[in-house]
Amino acid sequence: MIMMLSEQAQRLIDKELTKYPADQKISAVMAGLRIVQTELGWLPSEAIEAVARYLEIEPIAAYEVATFYNMYDLKKPGNSKITVCTNLPCALSGGTDAAEYLKKKLGVDYNETTPDGLFTLKEGECMGACGDAPVLLVNNHRMCSFMSNAKLDALVEELKS
Repeated sequence: MIMMLSEQAQRLIDKELTKYPADQKISAVMAGLRIVQTELGWLPSEAIEAVARYLEIEPIAAYEVATFYNMYDLKKPGNSKITVCTNLPCALSGGTDAAEYLKKKLGVDYNETTPDGLFTLKEGECMGACGDAPVLLVNNHRMCSFMSNAKLDALVEELKS
């Protein structure tokens, strides 16, 4: 089955393409994947291939990007994807403790989704907010800082509703 990009996704990718020379469409692959993932909630292989076709690049080039960066979801995540930064500065400032707390609270490990489909837990690389550690991202768009156990509890309750 050949997936077609929505008109909205095409417009947004076209806007991204204006940032690069016409012969460098591959430069917009990260943005194109993000746009489609935001629309679909994840990136099935058909979506990755659709982005590649639209950018007139080889599908493997889009797959290389989608499989390298952890912000792309190649399998459907839970309603809320929580990515905890465990890079060294965050790890030393409570990032690994926050991750372990969430693992126990949610009953899942990294790259797993809770049985009710509400949460997926991911381990993330540097999010550029080391001074705010521990930090995490919710659904790739919302950064949460200084995440104590009490703040983690409140976040989980908020995301359940």
